[in-house]
Amino acid sequence: MQVTKLAVIQNFSYDSFFYQCILMTTSIQYCINMGAFLDKPKTEKHNAHGAGNGLRYGLSSMQGWRVEMEDAHTAVVGIPHGLEDWSFFAVYDGHAGSRVANYCSTHLLEHITNNEDFRATEKPGSALEPSVENVKSGIRTGFLKIDEYMRNFADLRNGMDRSGSTAVGVMISPEHIYFINCGDSRAVLYRNGQVCFSTQDHKPCNPREKERIQNAGGSVMIQRVNGSLAVSRALGDYDYKCVDGKGPTEQLVSPEPEVCEILRAEEDEFIILACDGIWDVMSNEELCEFVKSRLEVSDDLETVCNWVVDTCLHKGSRDNMSIVLVCFSNAPKVSEEAVKKDAELDKYLESRVEEIMEKSGEEGMPDLAHVIRILTAENIPNLPPGGGLAGKRNIIENVYTRLNPHRDNEGHCLYYSIFTSLRHTVTSVMNFGPKKEGRKEYSLSRSFYLYYQT
Repeated sequence: MQVTKLAVIQNFSYDSFFYQCILMTTSIQYCINMGAFLDKPKTEKHNAHGAGNGLRYGLSSMQGWRVEMEDAHTAVVGIPHGLEDWSFFAVYDGHAGSRVANYCSTHLLEHITNNEDFRATEKPGSALEPSVENVKSGIRTGFLKIDEYMRNFADLRNGMDRSGSTAVGVMISPEHIYFINCGDSRAVLYRNGQVCFSTQDHKPCNPREKERIQNAGGSVMIQRVNGSLAVSRALGDYDYKCVDGKGPTEQLVSPEPEVCEILRAEEDEFIILACDGIWDVMSNEELCEFVKSRLEVSDDLETVCNWVVDTCLHKGSRDNMSIVLVCFSNAPKVSEEAVKKDAELDKYLESRVEEIMEKSGEEGMPDLAHVIRILTAENIPNLPPGGGLAGKRNIIENVYTRLNPHRDNEGHCLYYSIFTSLRHTVTSVMNFGPKKEGRKEYSLSRSFYLYYQT
């Protein structure tokens, strides 16, 4: 692989980067086309909530910087046909279109529960609960069957639609939690004040996944299947499932999910299902701590989920974002002390932003990025754990907009998104592969490099 340097921007700063990027239109266009970004994020949210079977759930999804919304979700409390005390929740992260994600969100559950493997322990006229092994086998069979079924859709068969989708879900019975994962979306269980379980992402660079890809005649380049697809398991993606002589689970991309069962416990607090637009900017522990702290401030699960996607947007996520939060009876409850501290923090931030704006004086109104930099450098107590200042960005922006209603920072948002995208891409290209002695690590903290592959 040859990597050619296009340009170097020394001593990176937001303003210098912005104006120099104006002159580098081809590089900017390359970035925008590659990442399919808007010039500003779409922050409208889709929400839903519900309750039943001793559970409460809320969800939120946001298109963000992406040109299209390709995420989908499922939330069913009370599975029909004899499993009314069971529930099913899932998040689907589509790519190259939303066709597969949307179909799976509507039909995956029926493909799971209606197949013979899932119902193998039932007897005529009974509502006997399937055994653990039957459930796990039925889930796997359901994934394979829906993948085979969708392959016959005309637009997917003739190549007019080349979309695919990850899928992460939980099936909750009175005794068990079944974690289901296919791709790089993720589910975590928070129990007794800590992360108790997490699904594992299916990435092409994982040894087991890489072995299957290579056995199917493919390769892993830049941590992608054949240098293109960033996940090694998914529904759809039929361009990667056409190797003769190989079964459906032996292809470059496999539709087979990993299924793990865990016994329920009184200490179970909540489960989070989310796409990689969330996990790209928050770790398991950070997100769980953030959600825990927000549940102590509000019992509105939609609001808590909205806080998550807003915080991830402000942390730099440039992808679609979706989260489903499922709370058990032992989930954190609203605390008067936490509510008071949160209100005090909001009030402090409001007054601090007003101070910064007032001190600008004759120099003119500072831009929002300047205000954020000042606040970031300060040791502000009681910020939301896991979220930090990004968890209160909306408070800061509201005050800033009130004091400077004619602000124009959309350009800053655009070039910050471009920088973030290029930084991730370039770092991935230059630092991929095993660490070797003497190999240079590329840092983009002070100088920014644009490269292209030839």
